[in-house]
Amino acid sequence: MKVLLTDDHAVVRQGYASLLSTMLDGCEMMEASSGWECLTLWQQHRPDVLVLDINLTDISGIETARRILQRDREARILFFSMYDELPMVQQALDAGALGYITKSSSPEVLLEAVRKVMMGQPYVEHELATRLAMQRNTGMDPRLEGMTQREFEIFVMLARGLTPKAIAEQLCISAKTVSNHSTLLKNKLQVSSTAELVHLAIQCGLLKLGISE
Repeated sequence: MKVLLTDDHAVVRQGYASLLSTMLDGCEMMEASSGWECLTLWQQHRPDVLVLDINLTDISGIETARRILQRDREARILFFSMYDELPMVQQALDAGALGYITKSSSPEVLLEAVRKVMMGQPYVEHELATRLAMQRNTGMDPRLEGMTQREFEIFVMLARGLTPKAIAEQLCISAKTVSNHSTLLKNKLQVSSTAELVHLAIQCGLLKLGISE
């Protein structure tokens, strides 16, 4: 089995790569430190499973997943992220990933998730799956309904304090396009400033006070 682990923090990446190679029989581990490197290694080796972080330094994990799935609709992707906000989890799954777990998960959960995804089976961390089911029963916050994936990504990145230039680099679009999206988003969300946009993101569960990236 070939596993490609993509995370921009070397210590985290190497630690989990060592864990997986030790505990999965016959596992060949590959590591990528960025979205672009992940795309290159994917094209060269076509791993059985891609374990992918969302917050990368160049293009986002969701954008990376989208590009891979455009090339191979059968690609098996497991998101492994610090984010446990439900709209983020839903966006990752909507992008085509088979699984999502958080970095606070136990090693056993990571191993089970990799095995399930490798077999083409969906896997969402139990606590997240429960919360997603509850959300579907109660409905999504109406302020987020109707947003496209691109609008959602830019909304989250703006709320997390990224500049239009940084967002443009991650999403491989122009800064002008980001600015245009920002203006349209503020009109759609009925906010007039970035501070109000951040407040809305907190209300919708996309940001948590006291948690930094």
